[in-house]
Amino acid sequence: MKKNTIVMLGGFIIAGAIVFLLMAATPGSSGVELKLKDLLANQEKHKEDFVTVEGLLIEESIKWDADKIELKFDVKDNEGNIMHVVHNGVRPDNFSEGVITILQGSPTGNNHFTAETVKTRCPSKYEGEDMENYDPEAHKEKLDKKTSTEE
Repeated sequence: MKKNTIVMLGGFIIAGAIVFLLMAATPGSSGVELKLKDLLANQEKHKEDFVTVEGLLIEESIKWDADKIELKFDVKDNEGNIMHVVHNGVRPDNFSEGVITILQGSPTGNNHFTAETVKTRCPSKYEGEDMENYDPEAHKEKLDKKTSTEE
């Protein structure tokens, strides 16, 4: 074989290996994003998929086992559909009633879900106020107080 052919063949093998590693390392990019209702209706269909789904946390369902580092809880949607979740990992910081949970993992059937990642968000906590009620003087006072305490 010529030297150029060997170099090109090696380059193709390296490029193929890089593409394979990128695809294997990012399962979320090949996943499916579903509503809770749709996931529960089609659990068997998505059993092999990496799924992203959101639901409202039901606080009284939380069971945290620190020894096993296992978190079990239920989530619901606005229509009352409930899914039982198991996550082997740490408990998120703001894990309380009314928090929206973003789950990534796979359904295991019978309204159960094994989550690889659990993220939370609370939109009402971060939403701004209506601009009609904006008072620039009150904003200036708060800013002045903050600046004076930092000095």
